[in-house]
Amino acid sequence: MATAYTPGLAIVERCRVRRQRHLPLDGDVLVKVGDRVDGDQVIARSELPGDVEMVNVSHRLGCLPAEVEERMLKKAGEEVEEGEVIARSSSLFGLYKNECQAPVTGTIETVSKVTGQVLIRKPPMPIELTAYVPGEVTQVLEGRGAVVEAEAAMVQGIFGIGGETLGEILVAVNGPDMPLQASQLGDGAAGKVVLGGKSANLAALKRAQEVGVSALVVGGIEAADLEEFMGRAIGVAITGSEDVGLTLVVTEGFGDIEMSARTFELLAAREGQRASVNGATQIRAGVIRPEVIIPVQTTVGPGVGAVAAGAAGLKVGDAVRIIREPFFGVLGRAFELPSELVSIETEAKVRTIVVELENG
Repeated sequence: MATAYTPGLAIVERCRVRRQRHLPLDGDVLVKVGDRVDGDQVIARSELPGDVEMVNVSHRLGCLPAEVEERMLKKAGEEVEEGEVIARSSSLFGLYKNECQAPVTGTIETVSKVTGQVLIRKPPMPIELTAYVPGEVTQVLEGRGAVVEAEAAMVQGIFGIGGETLGEILVAVNGPDMPLQASQLGDGAAGKVVLGGKSANLAALKRAQEVGVSALVVGGIEAADLEEFMGRAIGVAITGSEDVGLTLVVTEGFGDIEMSARTFELLAAREGQRASVNGATQIRAGVIRPEVIIPVQTTVGPGVGAVAAGAAGLKVGDAVRIIREPFFGVLGRAFELPSELVSIETEAKVRTIVVELENG
């Protein structure tokens, strides 16, 4: 994959973050409006019905389907343990016995006289929903979850893998232009959100996984290294469900790319603070960007609003990065935004921007 950047990501020192948290199916909400919650606090709980295991009792006992019910030792609605005898038949005055054992632990759901099969439903799988972001519950979604709001600093990335996680920020490099080396990740990085600067190679990714890093935030990543680390091709439509032992947030793009100074400084200044990180990325409709959120404890002040999609457009003075040659990757500031359309080489008329580069 070629080196690539994407503009328009949020780097905010102070804003109001609002996250709607909901279960995949109805359950019990454990909080109420006004409650203060921690990021790892369970705010709602439900149970996902267990899978069904089909047991052909008629075949195992060598009897007719209509005879299965009278040979059952356990009835519908009763619990059984794996290996427990649930049905038995005998022949030749009881000299020979056939038995059918439960292949799994669960509850007998049905006994069919038509097919001779018994359905055993495995125990339900508990689902616990955490707040993710420490903050205040501002709305309860009856039976499904809640809305949590917090004042926080936030950095969005361009691409990420892995789901939601939490950990204290640990700065592993001296600056945004410094690549992360495997040797910089000691046992003290376990459970931390590691700020890695410019990039992380395959060795650094594997070391982070080995140590137990909670999340890794870097400027760029080589696509080949990431694919080898994951063991498969990168799915760019939607990510976040990868089970690779850590969450990765790439702030700038694919390639050996220096992290923006603004992003690095914002995160480095909050070393030791606990951050909420999510690597989920969706490029299609309903764009989702990976994020790092660091809540603050002060009250929201004037001019601090909710973070929402479709942030304000580019304005004079904004920091920008050139994403086309001959100045690919160079940083600068918006100097002028002409209102007139300009005809380019393709003869299309487009909006343009005058950029003052960092070198003047």
